[in-house]
Amino acid sequence: MLPCQLNIAIDGPAGAGKSSVARAVAQALGLVYLDTGAMYRAITWKALQMGVPLTDVDALSSLAAATDFHWDSENGILELYMDGKPLPAAIRSAEVTQQVSLVASYEQVRKEMRQKQRALGNGNGVVMDGRDIGTAVMPNAPLKIFLTASLEERAERRLRELGQDLSLLPQMMRSLAERDHKDSSREHSPLSIAEDAIIIDTTGLSLSQVVDLVIGHAKRVCFGEGE
Repeated sequence: MLPCQLNIAIDGPAGAGKSSVARAVAQALGLVYLDTGAMYRAITWKALQMGVPLTDVDALSSLAAATDFHWDSENGILELYMDGKPLPAAIRSAEVTQQVSLVASYEQVRKEMRQKQRALGNGNGVVMDGRDIGTAVMPNAPLKIFLTASLEERAERRLRELGQDLSLLPQMMRSLAERDHKDSSREHSPLSIAEDAIIIDTTGLSLSQVVDLVIGHAKRVCFGEGE
Protein backbone atom coordinates (compact mmCIF):
# COMPACT_ATOMS: atom_id res chain seq x y z
CA MET A 1 0.00 0.00 0.00
CA LEU A 2 1.12 3.54 -0.74
CA PRO A 3 0.47 6.66 1.35
CA CYS A 4 -0.38 8.61 -1.83
CA GLN A 5 -3.05 8.16 -4.50
CA LEU A 6 -0.63 7.55 -7.34
CA ASN A 7 -1.60 7.27 -11.01
CA ILE A 8 0.63 4.89 -12.96
CA ALA A 9 0.66 4.67 -16.77
CA ILE A 10 2.02 1.44 -18.26
CA ASP A 11 2.53 1.26 -22.02
CA GLY A 12 4.17 -1.17 -24.38
CA PRO A 13 3.67 -3.41 -27.42
CA ALA A 14 1.48 -6.52 -27.53
CA GLY A 15 2.84 -9.39 -25.45
CA ALA A 16 5.10 -7.22 -23.29
CA GLY A 17 3.20 -8.25 -20.17
CA LYS A 18 1.43 -4.94 -19.55
CA SER A 19 -1.86 -6.35 -18.28
CA SER A 20 -0.31 -8.94 -15.97
CA VAL A 21 2.14 -6.43 -14.54
CA ALA A 22 -0.41 -3.64 -14.17
CA ARG A 23 -2.93 -5.92 -12.46
CA ALA A 24 -0.33 -7.25 -10.01
CA VAL A 25 1.06 -3.77 -9.26
CA ALA A 26 -2.41 -2.40 -8.60
CA GLN A 27 -3.22 -5.25 -6.25
CA ALA A 28 0.06 -4.91 -4.37
CA LEU A 29 -0.28 -1.14 -3.94
CA GLY A 30 -4.02 -1.00 -3.26
CA LEU A 31 -4.74 0.89 -6.48
CA VAL A 32 -7.48 0.42 -9.10
CA TYR A 33 -6.49 -1.44 -12.28
CA LEU A 34 -7.89 -0.39 -15.68
CA ASP A 35 -7.14 -2.45 -18.80
CA THR A 36 -7.79 0.09 -21.56
CA GLY A 37 -7.03 -2.48 -24.25
CA ALA A 38 -9.95 -4.55 -22.99
CA MET A 39 -12.18 -1.52 -23.54
CA TYR A 40 -11.21 -1.32 -27.22
CA ARG A 41 -11.70 -5.06 -27.50
CA ALA A 42 -15.14 -4.69 -25.91
CA ILE A 43 -16.17 -2.01 -28.41
CA THR A 44 -14.88 -4.16 -31.28
CA TRP A 45 -16.80 -7.19 -29.99
CA LYS A 46 -19.95 -5.12 -29.51
CA ALA A 47 -19.70 -3.73 -33.05
CA LEU A 48 -19.32 -7.24 -34.46
CA GLN A 49 -22.31 -8.45 -32.44
CA MET A 50 -24.46 -5.55 -33.63
CA GLY A 51 -23.34 -5.74 -37.24
CA VAL A 52 -21.74 -2.30 -37.19
CA PRO A 53 -19.25 -2.10 -40.12
CA LEU A 54 -15.73 -1.74 -38.75
CA THR A 55 -14.98 0.69 -41.58
CA ASP A 56 -17.79 3.07 -40.55
CA VAL A 57 -15.94 5.52 -38.30
CA ASP A 58 -19.00 7.62 -37.46
CA ALA A 59 -21.04 4.58 -36.46
CA LEU A 60 -18.19 3.21 -34.34
CA SER A 61 -17.61 6.53 -32.57
CA SER A 62 -21.36 6.80 -31.87
CA LEU A 63 -21.30 3.24 -30.52
CA ALA A 64 -18.35 4.09 -28.27
CA ALA A 65 -20.06 7.27 -27.04
CA ALA A 66 -23.26 5.37 -26.20
CA THR A 67 -21.50 2.52 -24.40
CA ASP A 68 -21.41 2.68 -20.63
CA PHE A 69 -18.25 1.55 -18.86
CA HIS A 70 -18.32 1.61 -15.07
CA TRP A 71 -16.86 -0.03 -12.02
CA ASP A 72 -18.82 -2.65 -10.13
CA SER A 73 -17.85 -4.65 -7.07
CA GLU A 74 -17.81 -8.43 -7.28
CA ASN A 75 -16.79 -10.12 -4.00
CA GLY A 76 -15.29 -6.85 -2.85
CA ILE A 77 -13.14 -6.47 -5.97
CA LEU A 78 -13.75 -3.67 -8.45
CA GLU A 79 -14.30 -5.01 -11.96
CA LEU A 80 -14.93 -3.18 -15.22
CA TYR A 81 -18.47 -3.58 -16.55
CA MET A 82 -19.89 -2.66 -19.94
CA ASP A 83 -23.57 -1.77 -20.21
CA GLY A 84 -24.29 -3.32 -16.82
CA LYS A 85 -22.51 -6.64 -17.41
CA PRO A 86 -18.96 -7.96 -16.90
CA LEU A 87 -16.79 -7.84 -20.01
CA PRO A 88 -17.38 -11.08 -21.96
CA ALA A 89 -14.59 -13.60 -22.46
CA ALA A 90 -15.24 -13.31 -26.20
CA ILE A 91 -13.37 -9.99 -26.30
CA ARG A 92 -10.21 -12.16 -26.35
CA SER A 93 -11.36 -14.20 -29.37
CA ALA A 94 -9.24 -14.47 -32.51
CA GLU A 95 -11.83 -12.48 -34.48
CA VAL A 96 -11.67 -9.55 -32.09
CA THR A 97 -7.87 -9.75 -31.90
CA GLN A 98 -7.64 -9.47 -35.69
CA GLN A 99 -9.92 -6.43 -35.83
CA VAL A 100 -9.22 -4.41 -32.70
CA SER A 101 -6.24 -2.52 -34.16
CA LEU A 102 -8.47 -1.17 -36.93
CA VAL A 103 -11.10 0.05 -34.47
CA ALA A 104 -8.45 1.55 -32.21
CA SER A 105 -6.87 3.41 -35.13
CA TYR A 106 -9.79 5.83 -35.51
CA GLU A 107 -9.24 9.14 -33.73
CA GLN A 108 -12.99 9.72 -33.27
CA VAL A 109 -13.24 6.41 -31.43
CA ARG A 110 -10.11 7.08 -29.38
CA LYS A 111 -11.42 10.51 -28.36
CA GLU A 112 -14.57 8.93 -26.93
CA MET A 113 -12.62 6.19 -25.20
CA ARG A 114 -10.05 8.53 -23.69
CA GLN A 115 -12.83 10.50 -22.01
CA LYS A 116 -14.25 7.31 -20.53
CA GLN A 117 -10.82 6.10 -19.41
CA ARG A 118 -10.05 9.38 -17.65
CA ALA A 119 -13.46 9.32 -15.97
CA LEU A 120 -12.86 5.78 -14.72
CA GLY A 121 -9.54 6.89 -13.26
CA ASN A 122 -10.84 10.00 -11.52
CA GLY A 123 -10.98 9.94 -7.75
CA ASN A 124 -8.78 6.89 -7.28
CA GLY A 125 -5.14 6.01 -7.58
CA VAL A 126 -5.17 3.98 -10.79
CA VAL A 127 -2.87 1.77 -12.82
CA MET A 128 -3.76 1.95 -16.53
CA ASP A 129 -2.12 -0.04 -19.25
CA GLY A 130 -2.33 0.33 -22.99
CA ARG A 131 -0.38 1.84 -25.86
CA ASP A 132 -0.89 5.59 -25.40
CA ILE A 133 -1.59 5.99 -21.69
CA GLY A 134 1.49 8.03 -20.85
CA THR A 135 1.34 10.07 -24.05
CA ALA A 136 -2.40 10.70 -24.52
CA VAL A 137 -4.67 9.36 -21.77
CA MET A 138 -2.72 10.30 -18.62
CA PRO A 139 0.11 12.56 -19.82
CA ASN A 140 0.37 14.05 -16.32
CA ALA A 141 0.73 10.72 -14.52
CA PRO A 142 3.62 11.03 -12.06
CA LEU A 143 4.90 7.55 -12.98
CA LYS A 144 5.07 6.30 -16.56
CA ILE A 145 6.43 2.87 -17.42
CA PHE A 146 7.13 1.49 -20.89
CA LEU A 147 7.47 -2.29 -20.94
CA THR A 148 9.18 -4.05 -23.81
CA ALA A 149 10.64 -7.48 -24.59
CA SER A 150 12.12 -9.33 -27.54
CA LEU A 151 9.68 -10.29 -30.29
CA GLU A 152 10.34 -13.99 -29.69
CA GLU A 153 9.62 -13.78 -25.98
CA ARG A 154 6.47 -11.75 -26.54
CA ALA A 155 5.26 -14.34 -29.04
CA GLU A 156 5.96 -17.19 -26.60
CA ARG A 157 4.04 -15.40 -23.85
CA ARG A 158 1.06 -14.80 -26.11
CA LEU A 159 0.95 -18.48 -27.17
CA ARG A 160 1.06 -19.63 -23.55
CA GLU A 161 -1.65 -17.12 -22.68
CA LEU A 162 -3.84 -18.55 -25.44
CA GLY A 163 -2.98 -22.15 -24.55
CA GLN A 164 -1.52 -22.76 -28.00
CA ASP A 165 1.43 -24.92 -29.07
CA LEU A 166 4.85 -23.28 -29.28
CA SER A 167 5.23 -24.77 -32.76
CA LEU A 168 3.13 -21.80 -33.84
CA LEU A 169 5.89 -19.43 -32.74
CA PRO A 170 6.91 -18.24 -36.25
CA GLN A 171 3.30 -17.37 -37.14
CA MET A 172 2.78 -15.57 -33.83
CA MET A 173 6.00 -13.60 -34.27
CA ARG A 174 4.82 -12.44 -37.70
CA SER A 175 1.42 -11.54 -36.27
CA LEU A 176 2.93 -9.48 -33.45
CA ALA A 177 5.37 -7.77 -35.82
CA GLU A 178 2.42 -6.74 -38.00
CA ARG A 179 0.56 -5.53 -34.90
CA ASP A 180 3.61 -3.53 -33.81
CA HIS A 181 3.76 -1.85 -37.20
CA LYS A 182 0.05 -0.99 -37.18
CA ASP A 183 0.17 0.35 -33.63
CA SER A 184 3.35 2.37 -34.15
CA SER A 185 2.46 3.83 -37.54
CA ARG A 186 -1.19 4.71 -37.04
CA GLU A 187 -1.94 8.39 -37.55
CA HIS A 188 -3.58 9.07 -34.20
CA SER A 189 -2.13 8.23 -30.76
CA PRO A 190 0.46 5.76 -32.05
CA LEU A 191 2.39 3.45 -29.77
CA SER A 192 5.26 5.60 -28.56
CA ILE A 193 7.39 6.16 -25.49
CA ALA A 194 6.64 9.20 -23.34
CA GLU A 195 9.69 11.41 -22.85
CA ASP A 196 9.63 10.91 -19.09
CA ALA A 197 8.80 7.19 -19.17
CA ILE A 198 10.96 4.58 -17.48
CA ILE A 199 11.76 1.80 -19.97
CA ILE A 200 11.86 -1.75 -18.59
CA ASP A 201 13.01 -4.58 -20.85
CA THR A 202 11.22 -7.64 -19.47
CA THR A 203 13.09 -10.19 -21.62
CA GLY A 204 14.22 -13.00 -19.34
CA LEU A 205 12.48 -11.54 -16.29
CA SER A 206 9.70 -13.23 -14.34
CA LEU A 207 6.41 -11.47 -13.69
CA SER A 208 7.31 -10.98 -10.02
CA GLN A 209 10.66 -9.42 -10.94
CA VAL A 210 9.01 -6.90 -13.24
CA VAL A 211 6.32 -6.13 -10.68
CA ASP A 212 8.99 -5.52 -8.03
CA LEU A 213 10.79 -3.09 -10.34
CA VAL A 214 7.60 -1.09 -10.98
CA ILE A 215 6.71 -1.07 -7.27
CA GLY A 216 10.20 0.21 -6.50
CA HIS A 217 9.72 3.12 -8.88
CA ALA A 218 6.26 3.80 -7.42
CA LYS A 219 7.66 3.99 -3.91
CA ARG A 220 10.39 6.39 -5.00
CA VAL A 221 7.77 8.66 -6.58
CA CYS A 222 5.55 8.50 -3.51
CA PHE A 223 8.23 8.92 -0.89
CA GLY A 224 10.66 11.03 -2.88
CA GLU A 225 14.00 10.22 -4.43
CA GLY A 226 16.55 8.83 -2.04
CA GLU A 227 14.08 8.04 0.75
